[in-house]
Amino acid sequence: MMYRLAENKLNDFLAALAKTEKLYLPVKDDSSGAASNFAANYKEWSEGTEYADCLNTSRSAKDFFFPQTENLFELKMEGKKIEVIDTRKEHEDFIIFGVRACDVQSFAVLDNVYLKQQPVDTYYKNRRDHATIIAMACAKPAQTCFCQNLGIDAANPGSKDGAVDVRGWKKDGSYYFEAVSEKGKALLAKVSACGLAEDAGAEKAVEEAKAAIKAEVAKLPIKMPDNAIFDEKNLKTVFNAKVWGELSETCLACGTCTFVCPTCQCYDIRDFDTGSGIRRYRCWDSCMYSDFTKMSAGQPRLTQLERFRQRFMHKLVYYPSYYNGMSGCVGCGRCLAKCPISMNIVKVAKALSAELENKEGK
Repeated sequence: MMYRLAENKLNDFLAALAKTEKLYLPVKDDSSGAASNFAANYKEWSEGTEYADCLNTSRSAKDFFFPQTENLFELKMEGKKIEVIDTRKEHEDFIIFGVRACDVQSFAVLDNVYLKQQPVDTYYKNRRDHATIIAMACAKPAQTCFCQNLGIDAANPGSKDGAVDVRGWKKDGSYYFEAVSEKGKALLAKVSACGLAEDAGAEKAVEEAKAAIKAEVAKLPIKMPDNAIFDEKNLKTVFNAKVWGELSETCLACGTCTFVCPTCQCYDIRDFDTGSGIRRYRCWDSCMYSDFTKMSAGQPRLTQLERFRQRFMHKLVYYPSYYNGMSGCVGCGRCLAKCPISMNIVKVAKALSAELENKEGK
């Protein structure tokens, strides 16, 4: 079922959504210092909040399900008695509005790791179960976007391995929404009085919007090399490529690429002495850091080359080979926009591809 909403009714629509559940949406962030296409971040809606219809957010929507820091449990000690306290609370239902196709696909990447392996990560699952996702198609993708190279349809978010509850498009002064899941249908039914109405011409308008988006996407300059080059059968060849040395020399190991990436999933677990007990928490970590997975026996990857290679091998080879060809990258372009030395997964993939093709040609 397709609905139309006049653009001047968007704030009424958002206010109605916020009355049903907590609502988070992209809001302009002038202090971010980011490029214009990423100068927004998710914030909770309140009266007067305006939706920032920019390309994407500076930080991805991953934060809602896999936050940067998260308390796991606490230990209270009295003499030899130790009490384990579960600090989790059932999260209230919430809505995320304006998620782009690349970030929608990132949820599928993370779901494979946290929901489809045993044991299931109950902290992640709890947040996923309570969320309703309203995705918006990209009206004008940025020059740094390359999701189309990875089979992701910017015009139809959630169409490739990613679950959404409602899809939305903007065209000629109107928003169009389609409920995809039962949760999405129930939500739109609750807010229909705010100007949301079925429209006989909605499907035609949406198809025109999709065609316009695909035409824009076709013009994008960034092209990833053939994914077949990174097939599991080429694992050793890619791993032993000479170009890793040259590529890793300029890397600062700052970890920016891993922290803005919507699919990076590594974390560390630490303990904090509260004075009356111990709080155990997890926080994001980066394979680019020298102390990543450091053990009593030492660091398994001693050089920057090894750490640099690990990050890109995981995205391009390891993850796809384990999850039936699904890419560990979603082409959001954040690493292209944020890296201080302009290193990114596309540059790495092209360099590897060129070396492999030269070997095959000899």
